[in-house]
Amino acid sequence: MTNERTLATEALKKIGEKVLLEGWVNTRRDHGKIIFIDLRDRSGIVQIVCGQEVKDLRPEDVVEVEGTVVERSKETVNPGLPTGTVEVKASNVKIINKAETPPFDVYGDGREIDESLRLKYRYLDLRR
Repeated sequence: MTNERTLATEALKKIGEKVLLEGWVNTRRDHGKIIFIDLRDRSGIVQIVCGQEVKDLRPEDVVEVEGTVVERSKETVNPGLPTGTVEVKASNVKIINKAETPPFDVYGDGREIDESLRLKYRYLDLRR
């Protein structure tokens, strides 16, 4: 295992290798025994495959993931992501920091948010 951090987009070049990724939880999808995490860092997003040990993760939590990069099957390739042909099978997930729930969705268009709330949390609104 390398102690050197790998960026999400670098995972494409490391199929079959163990990697160390750090970033934010973009989304979490629970499919029973398997949980999929979209991990976001400064380079992009990569899918992480985990077990129930990450059931308490929420969007914007900061995590460190150790795992092996594997190719996705043809049926599960995500053409919408540059890293959509690979995923990381996590062997260890460490929570670095838990995030508070934002006062509004930072990924929407913002039309449904009250103007005074947008002004109060301007630093979040600018992320849109």
